[in-house]
Amino acid sequence: MTQPSPPPPPLPPPLPDGVPLPRLSDDAAAEIYLFIEHLFNLFEARYGHQITRFYEDISRHNLTGPDINSELDDPPF
Repeated sequence: MTQPSPPPPPLPPPLPDGVPLPRLSDDAAAEIYLFIEHLFNLFEARYGHQITRFYEDISRHNLTGPDINSELDDPPF
């Protein structure tokens, strides 16, 4: 009599957006990580200045300018 094969391991919990990711060996996870890191470095080298400029422009809109109408002797609070 043959024994039944064990059930497959359960999938890891899905990400918040509902996309389940497969289990990977340690070697595969490390290789994929290095690939993504390399891709990110290439992207940042090409578009980094534009991304920085975008966030600098956004942050300027959040800054408060000087209050020209306030008196100099008036305390700030």
